[in-house]
Amino acid sequence: MAGVVVLGTQWGDEGKGRIVDLMAERADLVVRYQGGNNAGHTIVVDGRKTVLHHVPSGILRENSLSLIGNGVVEDPAVLVGEMETLRSAGHPVSPSNFLLSERAHVVMPYHRKIDVLREERLRGRRIGTTGRGIGPVYEDKYARRGFRLLDIAEPRSFRGRLEAVMAERNAYIERVLGSDPLDPAEVYEEYAAHGEALRPFMTDAAAVVRRSSEEGKRILFEGAQGSLLDVDFGTYPYVTSSNAGLGGVFSGTGAVPGLVGSVVGVSKAYTTRVGEGPFPTEESGEIQEALRREGGEYGATTGRSRRCGWLDAVALNYSIRTNGVSALALTKLDVLSGFAKVKICTGYGRNGSVTGEFPASLSALADCKPRYEELDGWREDLGGVRSPGELPENALRFVRRVEELTGVPVWMVSVGPARDMYVELAEPCF
Repeated sequence: MAGVVVLGTQWGDEGKGRIVDLMAERADLVVRYQGGNNAGHTIVVDGRKTVLHHVPSGILRENSLSLIGNGVVEDPAVLVGEMETLRSAGHPVSPSNFLLSERAHVVMPYHRKIDVLREERLRGRRIGTTGRGIGPVYEDKYARRGFRLLDIAEPRSFRGRLEAVMAERNAYIERVLGSDPLDPAEVYEEYAAHGEALRPFMTDAAAVVRRSSEEGKRILFEGAQGSLLDVDFGTYPYVTSSNAGLGGVFSGTGAVPGLVGSVVGVSKAYTTRVGEGPFPTEESGEIQEALRREGGEYGATTGRSRRCGWLDAVALNYSIRTNGVSALALTKLDVLSGFAKVKICTGYGRNGSVTGEFPASLSALADCKPRYEELDGWREDLGGVRSPGELPENALRFVRRVEELTGVPVWMVSVGPARDMYVELAEPCF
């Protein structure tokens, strides 16, 4: 059976976790394919909020197996803590429902330190990283000096390689970044213990994906961050350090292209961004504050307030084309309740002309002025809406206009944070 990919179409924070949780009810296998604990997926079940940074959002569904692919980078201390938090909340976490790719790379203490020190040196030119060490660990992965989960679970070979790698990393920390080195012996003891604790969960993740496909199981691939943060196709250099889009599914899990049948792109009914970089539809003043307040727009990982603005159909269409999106999940439609008018950016004005293309040049994007289409808003509270016929006429008109502008059907809209607060407008993707 062909799998389904759930990915973000904006600058992250679109609500992918709750969409994965919703679809995981019908899935046998949920696979996270990229990113690290710089992601934060928030799910509300029976009034209880669960924030996941590493573990796939399918972990809250008893019927599915959650798997972390090789494209994810793991901070073992954070992962072990997250597993314990889930168990304390009554959610079982064992090798019967949760597995890790033995090939996934590991965030080391020097990665976190380098990340923070680099951002401090940049001052006014900061990228806006989370300081979790994600960029440096991907850097080491491609420089062939990284450590995989499998490596830290093999103490004898781990010790020798760690001393050699840390001699180089410590020299960089001291001489370039001007800070104190880390003790290799302390790092070894800590990470060898993590390797031992996580050993029962390690597996050949690509083989699990392949067998599940051969057995006709329903597979759900979960992305982190968003397409506009993709290291290749996002607003570089203000991006994450992995392929958050469709390409990351194949390199990050070992899945083959024919295994993916449909791609669900997740978009808010407006747009947000955390960190630095151009943002054409960013608002200021009361509109931004209202969106931030009503949408609870504060990062699940960092707590940083998010920049807010109207829905950008130019950027959304760019993400749809780049990733082959076949259906949209439109989240936080309820946040727009109360606005007399709502807007959708349908083009960018620049140098006396209007374009519907999303530029690669950051200076060009910074110069783009949004061209808005204005629609009548609605004042009704959407929290109790569960069927399309219950949606206010203007809210439904907004959704249909998004479909017209993108050429992609909206499968569902969310009308509140809880698991059951959504409206399906089309047939399920599974």
